[in-house]
Formats: sequence, C-alpha cells, structure tokens
Amino acid sequence: MSGSSKQERAKLIQKKLNQLYPDPKIPLKHTSPYTLLIAVLLSAQCTDARVNQITPLLFAKAKTPLAMSKLSIAEIEKIIRPCGLSNNKAKAIRNLSKQLLENHAGRVPKTLKELEALPGVGHKTASVVMAQAFHVPAFPVDTHIHRNAKRWGLSSGKSVIQTEKDLKAVFKEQSWTKLHLQIIYFAREYCQARGHKKDDCPICSML
Repeated sequence: MSGSSKQERAKLIQKKLNQLYPDPKIPLKHTSPYTLLIAVLLSAQCTDARVNQITPLLFAKAKTPLAMSKLSIAEIEKIIRPCGLSNNKAKAIRNLSKQLLENHAGRVPKTLKELEALPGVGHKTASVVMAQAFHVPAFPVDTHIHRNAKRWGLSSGKSVIQTEKDLKAVFKEQSWTKLHLQIIYFAREYCQARGHKKDDCPICSML
C-alpha cells in the first residue's frame, strides 16, 4: 500500500479502527462540561488513569466553578500534585473557574474561541471539550495521534496544527470525534512510540 493515496490509506485505517473500537468512550471520568474541562486540563503530561484517581478527590471538594473558586490555589495544588505541573494547573483551575463566573454566568462556553481564552486551556483541550461535552465535530491532536498520522503517511507531522488540518482533510467531519478516540486507544495498545514492530501492528502491517 506504499504507493496508495492518502484517501485509500485513510479508508483502510478507519475500517480497521471501527473493527477494533466500534464505540470508544472518552477515558476521562466526568459528570459535566466543567468537570470534563478540569479533567482534560489535568491530563497534560499525565496519564488518564492517574487523572481518574485524582479528580474524584478534587470534585468531592468542588465540582462547580463557584465551589472551586472558593478553594485556595494551595488547597487545589495539594490534591492534584500527583498529576504533575501542579502549581501551574492549580492556578489555571482556580483562575478559569473565576473567569467562568465573571464572564460566562458560571457555565463552560460553547465556542473554541471562548474556551481558548480561559487560563490554561489550549487548542487541544478546547477541542476535546467541544467534541465530548457539546458534540461539535473536532479532531484534537495529542502526541499519539500526531505520531500515528505521520507513521501512517496521513500527515507530514511537522506540527500538531498541520496534523489536525491533514486529518480533517482525509476523514469526513462526522467521524472526527470518534476517530480521535479510536486512534488514541489504538496507539496505546498496538502502535506505541517505543518498541513498535511494524509486522505486529494491525494497521502498519497492512499499509
């Protein structure tokens, strides 16, 4: 398949992903757009499993912007320390909670632009919230997707911005959100950064 077009490869890849992960669920536990936003923010440079251990402790104290804004940065940091970058993340969580109260009536905004304006919220985090909380098609690119898109010849891999653009060009919009999760699950299970063997990989072996 080395001489095949991106569209042909994309079709094969999507077929295999649908077989392996027909109904992927977001791995971060959450109960609202706000708790999802906090969980995604915490997941930066941290495993989803670790985040899922920490968020119940945090949300037991505060699961709304109002309650979170009443906690001190030190209180938040103490709880989220196992997630890494705890000082920066604690500041972002408290400050974005205050901004939600001041600028959005305590609700998570439903546009990328407004989400990205919140402290600690980058494009990827905003895209995940748009897709999972508000069901707006998005293709958030993390390190797994960035790596695999390049490995599969779907993107040049020069930047996550370019990878997102390239993937959106070869896959239909209604499949973006599902594919985002499918590729992450696949990358973790079969197509890791280290120790990857092409012949043992269900997708790389057929391309």
